[in-house]
Amino acid sequence: MGKTTTAINLAASFAAAEVNTLLVDCDPQSNATSGLGFAKDPERVSSYHLLMGAASAEEALLTTELEQLWLIPSHKNLIGANLELVDAEGREFRLREALAADAVLIPMQGEYFALEGISELLDTIERIRAALNPALEVEGVVLTMFDERTNLAQQVKTELKSYFGEKLCATTVPRNIRLAEAPSHGKAALVYDPRSKGAESYIRLAKEIIERQLAGVSGQGSVISGQPAGTGEEQGVAAAEGGEQSATVEEIPAKGEMDKSA
Repeated sequence: MGKTTTAINLAASFAAAEVNTLLVDCDPQSNATSGLGFAKDPERVSSYHLLMGAASAEEALLTTELEQLWLIPSHKNLIGANLELVDAEGREFRLREALAADAVLIPMQGEYFALEGISELLDTIERIRAALNPALEVEGVVLTMFDERTNLAQQVKTELKSYFGEKLCATTVPRNIRLAEAPSHGKAALVYDPRSKGAESYIRLAKEIIERQLAGVSGQGSVISGQPAGTGEEQGVAAAEGGEQSATVEEIPAKGEMDKSA
């Protein structure tokens, strides 16, 4: 559904807009890390060490080619982190204690199966929110890999708009070859090809979210799980897919079940 692509490119777009931004890779595959040009390094301090309490966020920071974008890289050992932490006290709060998050952005593909999974996602999110982080809100929902020419995509957009209301971002991200190519070059799309439709769409999305923050539409926000975030107007935090805390979100007012027949 474009989680890692959104995390990388939205984080880069925040940085390009002169917002201090931290991208946290919590996926053992390290796609967000490699997508910003960093080769795998088992000796490097990472989000794994952060979760294990073996290092602070400051010790794990890497600078990137964008002046106001920093990265906390991932590590393959995250695969077994759940087992290693099974007896640890307060293991659910390890990431929150290291990096406070207060909002989440949900990227969704403009296809039928996105509607199929959204109710399950929100159910899981609400259970985690109730138990772990009641102050966390939904920053928004963004349609990715969106083809506005198809009736199906337009129907999915209409359903999401009726269900999420103003939480659905006006900006959509199209299918774009430059977005697909950029990670293989270790670059965000706006660095790889700033004039591409993909890069331009994430720049517009960053602007929309910043304007929401300034207008107080959803309050100050951070996003975990393929999603960007901020600790106010001056800092953004974008975290790639992965981590137990990656699905916590504000309660959506009940509007009935979404029509999944689109």
